[in-house]
Amino acid sequence: MPIQIVRNDITKMKVDAIVNAANPSLLGGGGVDGCIHRAAGPELLEACKTLGGCPTGSAKMTLGYRLPCKYVIHAVGPRWQGGHKNEEALLTSCYERALQLAKEAGCETVAFPLISSGIYGYPKDRALGVAMDTISHFLLENDMTVYLVVFDKSAYRISGKLFANIAEYIDDRYAESHTDSRRRLSSMDFQEEPGVLLAMSASAPEKSLAEMVEQLDESFSEMLLRKIDESGMTDAQCYKKANIDRKLFSKIRSDKLYKPSKPTVLAFAIALELSLEETKDMLMKAGFALSHASKFDIIVEYFIQRGNYNIFEINEALFAFDQSLLGA
Repeated sequence: MPIQIVRNDITKMKVDAIVNAANPSLLGGGGVDGCIHRAAGPELLEACKTLGGCPTGSAKMTLGYRLPCKYVIHAVGPRWQGGHKNEEALLTSCYERALQLAKEAGCETVAFPLISSGIYGYPKDRALGVAMDTISHFLLENDMTVYLVVFDKSAYRISGKLFANIAEYIDDRYAESHTDSRRRLSSMDFQEEPGVLLAMSASAPEKSLAEMVEQLDESFSEMLLRKIDESGMTDAQCYKKANIDRKLFSKIRSDKLYKPSKPTVLAFAIALELSLEETKDMLMKAGFALSHASKFDIIVEYFIQRGNYNIFEINEALFAFDQSLLGA
């Protein structure tokens, strides 16, 4: 998938390039910077000494040396000063320059830390927003897989208000689901209208298994391609907006009976900005349903109900609640 949020040690990532949250001297420091220098060995520091430092909002590249990656991109983010010192523009520029260097070096996979969110004090929810917005914008025009690496859960945070709103929505739907389940199991439901189901079954015309198989409904793949045509989007625009890899989309397009995963179906529903009913229909084509017994389903429903189809914001929320992400 083009963007993945993962919990890992960035020095262990087997990618083409990792990004170091460096200081302007590029001579090492604390946090992620220190970890990367220790893992890369003294050769990294010697290489950095030849670069002459780096201004805030920019980035420079070296080899990875003893790291499992080919390159290290040293990106210098801004210190947080209340948000009135051009911090957002500088942080955006920092990500843009790092991505451009990766592209120029022919990198297909890149891993970023959450730049400036450590000792530089940039609020984590805002830092995350800048990272996701900048990376997703870049990926609309470029093919690359980008990992946003979080070392531990405490280092990752969406806005407290959004988290609380989603948590309340989940709690309400869980209670509703459990109440509905108990009501459906009540013996009263089976005592009204006795024999109705039997009568309905008896009146329905019988069909052979062969006839039923021949009358298959529109498949997931067929519905997806129809919806893309109706939306006016190109295939590439749709799968990029869905955070789906081009190779996976090619498989779906070439096989009308392709069986996708549930996150893949929902990713396309979000990319196409389907209504809740249309989303349920697309899920049904793939053999799935939305359930209020699933936090994953409820969180996706929360965003659809509010008309928010930004897949990266949805994935931020899913990650915060320890759920699978949308996409391949």
